[in-house]
Amino acid sequence: MSLLDREMPDVVMTSDNLRTRKFPLVANLLVAVAALVVSAAVVLGTGIGNWVLVLVLGGVFYLAGLNFAAGRVEGKRAARNRMWQALIYTACLLAILPLASVVWTLISKGVARLDGDFFGSSMNNIGARDAGGGAYHAIIGTLEQVGIAALIAIPLGVLGAIYLVEYGRGKFAGTVRFFVDVMTGIPSIVAGLFVLSFWVLIVSPWFNDGQPQYSGFAASLALTVLMLPTIVRSTEEMLRLVPGPLREGSYALGVPQWKTILKVVLPTAAPGIVTGVMLAIARAAGETAPVLLVAGGLTRINFDPFDGGQASLALYVYQQAGDASKFAPDRAWTAALTLVAIVLILTIGAKLLARRNKLTR
Repeated sequence: MSLLDREMPDVVMTSDNLRTRKFPLVANLLVAVAALVVSAAVVLGTGIGNWVLVLVLGGVFYLAGLNFAAGRVEGKRAARNRMWQALIYTACLLAILPLASVVWTLISKGVARLDGDFFGSSMNNIGARDAGGGAYHAIIGTLEQVGIAALIAIPLGVLGAIYLVEYGRGKFAGTVRFFVDVMTGIPSIVAGLFVLSFWVLIVSPWFNDGQPQYSGFAASLALTVLMLPTIVRSTEEMLRLVPGPLREGSYALGVPQWKTILKVVLPTAAPGIVTGVMLAIARAAGETAPVLLVAGGLTRINFDPFDGGQASLALYVYQQAGDASKFAPDRAWTAALTLVAIVLILTIGAKLLARRNKLTR
C-alpha cells in the first residue's frame, strides 16, 4: 500500500480530484464554536470553574475536533499540520494577551490626568487633599538622567563590544566578557549602593564644601552601570552576525581595519545595535531604587542634574502609588502611561534613524 493510500484511503486519484481538498474556513469556525459550547456546558453546568477554564477546555476540544474533522477532509498529514498551526497561533495569542492587557489598563486608567496641569506643574506645595499637582519635575528628571546615562554608556558599550569582537584575544578579553556577564545580572539597588558609597559619599564632598550631595548626575551614573552590560552584549552579538566576506572584501581593497569597522561593520549591524541600546534605555528609565538612593526624589522642579536632588517618573509612580491621598492613584497611572509613551517615542525615532544603513544607499 502506498503512502497516499494510507493517508487518504477513501480517495481515488482521478482527473476529477487531482487537487487536494481544503478544509473550509466556515467549518473551522463551526468547530471552534462547537468546542466553546461544549466546554461551557461542561464547566458551567457542573460548576467546576469559570470562563478561564471554559477557554482552556474549549481549546483542547477545538484541537481534538479540528484534528478529527480536518482528517476526514484533507487527510491525516494535512490535519496534523493544521492542528500544529492552530497551536502556534494560540501560543502567539497567549503571548500577546498580557501585553494587550497592560496597554489597555495603562490607557484606560492613565487618561484621567492627561491634562495641562499634570504636564506643566510639580508636586511642590501639594497636600493630600489637593486634586492638582503634576509630574513636570519627574519628566525633566527622567529625560536628563537617562540622557546623561546614554551619553556615557552608549559610546563605552559600543567601543567595548568592538574590542571584544574585532580585537579581543586572550585572557584579558575573556576577563572582560566574564565581568560583563556578571554585571548583567546585578540588581539595580546594588548599582545604586555602589554609586552612593563611591560618588555621593566620597567624590561629591570635594565639590560641595565637604558635604555629600544627592544629584541627578549620581542617578545617571547608577543607570550607566545598569545600561553598560546590556549594550555591550547586544552590540557584541550584532557585530558577530556581520558576514565575514564583507570584512574580507574591504581588507582586499586595502581599507584599514578601523575604517572597515566604521564604514562597513557598524552600518551593517546598526539596526540590531539600536534595538539593544533602546532596550537598555527602557530598563534605565523604569528603575526606581537607584534614583531613590542617590537622587533623593524632590517634589519641586530642578533643571540642574549636578546640583541637588531630582525626581524621575519611575520614582514618582512609586511615591504616588504609596500615597494615602485619593488623588494619588490617578497621578501614578498617568505617570506610568507617560513613561511608556516616552520610551515608545524614543524607540520609534531611533528605529527610523537606523532603518537605512549606509551599505544600502
